[in-house]
Amino acid sequence: MILNLRVDHKIADIQSMENIANEIDDLFQELQEKYSIGEYIEISTCNRKEYYINNDYIQEDDDLLSHENESIVIDYGQSAVMHLLRMTSGLESMIVGEDQILGQVKDAKLKAVKNHHCGRSLDAIFTKAIHVGQVVRNKTNINKGSVSIGSAAVDLAEKYIGSLDDKSVLVIGAGKMGKLVAKALAEKDLNAIFVANRTYYVAVELAEDLGGQAIMFKELEKYLATADLVISATSAPHPIINKKRLLSIDMDYKNVMIVDIANPRDITEDVSELGVKLFNIDDLREIADENTKLRIKEFAEAENIINEEFILLKESLKMMEVDELLGNLRASMEDIRQRETQKASVKLSHVDGSAKILNNLTNSVVNKIFYDISKNLKNAAKHDKKEILDAAEYIFNFKE
Repeated sequence: MILNLRVDHKIADIQSMENIANEIDDLFQELQEKYSIGEYIEISTCNRKEYYINNDYIQEDDDLLSHENESIVIDYGQSAVMHLLRMTSGLESMIVGEDQILGQVKDAKLKAVKNHHCGRSLDAIFTKAIHVGQVVRNKTNINKGSVSIGSAAVDLAEKYIGSLDDKSVLVIGAGKMGKLVAKALAEKDLNAIFVANRTYYVAVELAEDLGGQAIMFKELEKYLATADLVISATSAPHPIINKKRLLSIDMDYKNVMIVDIANPRDITEDVSELGVKLFNIDDLREIADENTKLRIKEFAEAENIINEEFILLKESLKMMEVDELLGNLRASMEDIRQRETQKASVKLSHVDGSAKILNNLTNSVVNKIFYDISKNLKNAAKHDKKEILDAAEYIFNFKE
């Protein structure tokens, strides 16, 4: 059974996501301890935390899955797979159509493969999901305009402080999200742009691309004092700026805007007590809604593609299931054939050429028996007759 555990921007604000992400980790660990889950993929981004699990023993009515937290979504089977296809297509993103989720899903799959917990089923499902995301983007305009959380943060800034022309901007964090922010800022006629990152050479590379200046992380106070706009997007596990830190800086608090798009957050809420205009991922929802309205006509075409590809995926998974069954059956039959051939060979050891004759005979018998079984089981899988496949597994005792 395919199982999806998740929390995302649709049902939780940033504070809830920070807390619930830990709950989902704990839930996964409890399931892992109980069922020894060997096949799973974890996806963690700024506005979602998800686990995809493939395990035949987990039951939907398991007490572990009867949680009281309504912000944790648990999907099973086809619903879980359909969510993944919609997600890679950009339909489940806060900024509908953004391309970053596709790369994030690819990275999650590669990490699972590298760590040896991506089995055949999840590999097939994620490969299809990535393919679907690419097809949707190629055949629709769902991602027209290169939208991203980074560009939404810049749009939000312009909405509240006006044009960024001649403004001084500080970007904290030069990772993937910081680069998206920088890409959006590159189109603006800024007075100055500074990039801070804990790994200095990474900040240097990004600043050079922007025509800006890299700064050491320990120099943040100096550049916070002169910034009109600060956009923070680090992967730090704890806040990097709080009220106490800002109080040590001689700056005009009321004339600075900070947009925090990190998860967990980089900026503590108490800085707003100083008059700072503080925004976080939750405040991007209005920009996101405007973006969705512009792309709503692309939804129908994208969903048609998803539905068609989902049908193909189901057929592929059916064939995978029967291929595994047939592989086990063939191996079992071959084992029996070799044992019985060996017994007969001993009894006929006095007959010249008996070993070869027996081997050819038993091979022929097994092949002819296996041909009809194989044909019928593949036909059962094609027509979704799961009870026949289950019966075959029971008859040949492959679950033991």
